[in-house]
Amino acid sequence: MEFGEFLAKLRREKGYYQKEVAAYLNVTVATISNYEKGVHSPDLDTLVKLADFYDVSTDYLLQRTRYKASIRTLNKRLSADYTISDIINTTLELDRRNIKALLDYYELLTLRNSVSHIK
Repeated sequence: MEFGEFLAKLRREKGYYQKEVAAYLNVTVATISNYEKGVHSPDLDTLVKLADFYDVSTDYLLQRTRYKASIRTLNKRLSADYTISDIINTTLELDRRNIKALLDYYELLTLRNSVSHIK
């Protein structure tokens, strides 16, 4: 999918009008329309602002990943010592045996969480 089409689809999924996006970026509705039609592309600063507005990553906007989480989400503290990014980065460094153990534990936590919501 072309960038403009993707941008328009994301805007509609999030429930925004072009004028709301334009107001946030301090540009005209015509500029947003041109982005969505592929007439023009946003510069890097605008791309970052669009990612912030839609609460997604720039890589998601550029369709380099299906992972939507924004930098703000990745930097969210889970505790005083760990962020979500820390957990992801540690997971990527695990060997095959520990990945299997992590997935087993993930399934256990998911089950435990769903049972606690039933009570």
